[in-house]
Amino acid sequence: MQTAQQFLSHCRKTIVLAALALPVLLSVPALAQSGSKLMKNVTLIDGTGAAPRKNVDILIEGKRIKMIGTNIKAAADTTITLTGQTVVPSFICAHAHIGTLKGTTSNAENYTRDNILNQLQKYQDYGVGAVLVMGTDRPLIFNGLRDSTVAGQLPGARLFSAGYGFNTPDPNPGSWMNLLQRPATPEEVPAMVEKVAALKPTVLKMWVDDHGGGQKMKPEIYKAIISEAHKRNIRVAAHLFYAEDASTLVDAGLDIIAHSIRDKEVDQPLLTKMKQKNVIYIPTLTLDEYQFAYAGTPGWLNDPFFKNSLEPGVFEMITDKAYGEKIRNSPEYARNMEANKIAMRNLQKIANAGITVALGTDSGAFPVRTQGFTEHLEMEMMVESGLSPMQVITAGTRNAARALQIDKDYGTLETGKVADLIVLGGDPTQDIRNTRKINAVWKEGKMASKGPLK
Repeated sequence: MQTAQQFLSHCRKTIVLAALALPVLLSVPALAQSGSKLMKNVTLIDGTGAAPRKNVDILIEGKRIKMIGTNIKAAADTTITLTGQTVVPSFICAHAHIGTLKGTTSNAENYTRDNILNQLQKYQDYGVGAVLVMGTDRPLIFNGLRDSTVAGQLPGARLFSAGYGFNTPDPNPGSWMNLLQRPATPEEVPAMVEKVAALKPTVLKMWVDDHGGGQKMKPEIYKAIISEAHKRNIRVAAHLFYAEDASTLVDAGLDIIAHSIRDKEVDQPLLTKMKQKNVIYIPTLTLDEYQFAYAGTPGWLNDPFFKNSLEPGVFEMITDKAYGEKIRNSPEYARNMEANKIAMRNLQKIANAGITVALGTDSGAFPVRTQGFTEHLEMEMMVESGLSPMQVITAGTRNAARALQIDKDYGTLETGKVADLIVLGGDPTQDIRNTRKINAVWKEGKMASKGPLK
C-alpha cells in the first residue's frame, strides 16, 4: 500500500509527464492539417482544357499536388472520398476592384485593412482564389498587405494590383479615383510610369474611352504609357469601348483589352492583329448587364447565392421601385442593352479566332457589381455568348492565371502546382451553373471555406 508521500510523488510525476506530452498532443491536429491528403474518386477538371476525368485520385503534400492518377495507393495522413463530386482549380478574376466598396457607397474612406480582408475572404468563399485590382488601389496595400496575400500568409483570395491607373486630366476626380495618374502631355508620362512601376504592379491600367461622351485619352498619351511600361517590362491593360480604339491600341502594343468591344462587331483585320500580338481579352459582360438588369426582375434576384454576396443595403436599393424606374428612364438604357448584345457576339468571334479570353468582371467597383457572385454570373453569360462550358472554365483558370503571369503555380491542377481548388457538387461542363454548387474551397492544400452559404 502506498504511503501518502508516495502517492503525492506519483501524482507529481504524472502531472509532469502530462505537461511534457501536452505540446505533442496539441500538435497532432496541426500535423494532420499540414500533412499529406488523398482525395479519392473525384471527377477532375484540371483547367488545361482537357476533358473531365472520372474516378481520379489527387495526392497533396503540403501546399502542392504530389500526384494525380487512378487508384493511388500512397499512405496519406488524411483520405477523403469525394465520389460524385467534381474538383476544379480555384477561379481567378483578372479584372476586379477591392476595398473602396462598402454598403451602398464606393469611396476612398472605405479603403481599410479590415474591409479589404473581408472582401478577399468573400471572393474565396465564392471559389475565387486570386483577383487583379485594376488601377484603384491605395498606398495601404503596398506596405506588405498585398505581398502577404500573394504569399498566402493572410486569409482569403490573393490580391494582385495594377497600382494607380492612368486616366485623362480631371480637376475634380472622385475620392477613390484621386490617386490616378493624369498626364496632359507625353512628356509627363515617364515620371508617372516610374512612380507606379516602383509599386511592382502586375500590369498598368489605362482608362482610354470617353465613358459615353466625355474626354478620351489622346493617342500620343497612351502610346507613351505603353512604351514606357514596356521599357520596364510591365504589360498594359486598357479600359475601352470602341473597336477603333482597340485597333489603334493593339497597333501601339497593348497587352490586355480589359473590357468588351461594344460599339460594333469586330472585323477580321482586328481579330488577326489581336491573335498575332497575343492580346488577352477580358470581356466583363456583367458590367453592361448590371446597368440595365434591375429595370426588371433578373432571374437571380432572390437566389441566396446572389443575395449572400451583397453589401448591406444593396438588395433594398436594387429592389426599390424608383431605382428600376430610373434605369428604364435613363438615356443610356437602350445603349447599354445594345452594347451588351454586341459584346456577347464579339466574345464568340474573338474566342473562335483563337485569341486568349480570360475571366474578369469589374466586380467591386460599384455596389451593384457584387463580389464573388458576379464571377459565376459572368461565366454563365460567357456560355450564353456561345462559348462551351469548358472554354469558360479554362478562361477562369488557366487563361486568367496567364493574364496575371502566375500560371507557373496556379490556374491548373497538375503535379507540382499549388493545391488551390474547389470541390463542386456538380459538373460545370454539363451546366456552367454548377460552379455555384460549392462544397469546399481549398487553399494551399487545406480547406479554407465551405462556400458562401455554409
